[in-house]
Amino acid sequence: MKYLGAHVSAAGGADQAVTRAVEIGATAFALFTKNQRQWKGKPLTDEAILAFKQACKTYGFGPHQILPHDSYLINLGHPEAEGLEKSRAAFLDEMQRCEQLGLTLLNFHPGSHLNKISESDCLKRIAESLNEALTHTSGVTAVIENTAGQGTNLGWRFEHLAEIIEQVDDKTRVGVCIDTCHAFAAGYDLRTVEATQATLNELNSVVGFEFLRGMHLNDAKSAFASRVDRHHSLGKGNIGLDAFTTIMQDTRISGIPMILETIEPDIWADEINWLRTQAPEVAPGR
Repeated sequence: MKYLGAHVSAAGGADQAVTRAVEIGATAFALFTKNQRQWKGKPLTDEAILAFKQACKTYGFGPHQILPHDSYLINLGHPEAEGLEKSRAAFLDEMQRCEQLGLTLLNFHPGSHLNKISESDCLKRIAESLNEALTHTSGVTAVIENTAGQGTNLGWRFEHLAEIIEQVDDKTRVGVCIDTCHAFAAGYDLRTVEATQATLNELNSVVGFEFLRGMHLNDAKSAFASRVDRHHSLGKGNIGLDAFTTIMQDTRISGIPMILETIEPDIWADEINWLRTQAPEVAPGR
């Protein structure tokens, strides 16, 4: 079963994100549990937690259909002690917020070496950061998102994701989220059915579909292999629609939230409906 949705606003409380997901006919959604551009957020109140859980129950959203995202400020591979400590504390807080809300996934960008340490040392630090966070939490899986490779960001090669996973002690609590725009910008071709199938097969051979916990379905304004992260609406960018049909029809991709981060929220419902028509085993919308 494939669950479709979008990254919706949690303005007014996390429970409002549930309502906004329902309004676009989603069976999955992503959200920030705090302001994504601040290091610290207000603690979740008992009332806010209860309201979120009740909304999820009312509309039938289970934890496997929800893909929260952490703050953009966090760099779990930071080369300097102060930045690393600050990032690890913020990430732990994000994991604990997920625990409080009854969520089981946390999507994050792996980190950047900032030209101060080697790629391998940075990947090792990311894995060590995850081991620390997993030790102090329970029930939440850390979901590494592939990146476009802008600047010094790591995670743009499937091999980076595999190297991090290899060094995580509890592999039952680590996974990946594949963003199609990021993959395309990083040099993984998705412009035809055959190219998309080849990229998915490479993902399976390097990382393994057993670690796939979510996807971000985005077309790309950026050029192939440009290492530039610019999202576009489905079918309006340089990827085209064949990739998304192929993904929706791949039976290896199942039981995960598949999230739009496309640039026109007004057509999210239409994009979700179109995706739903591409594969018979998609959860029906509300």
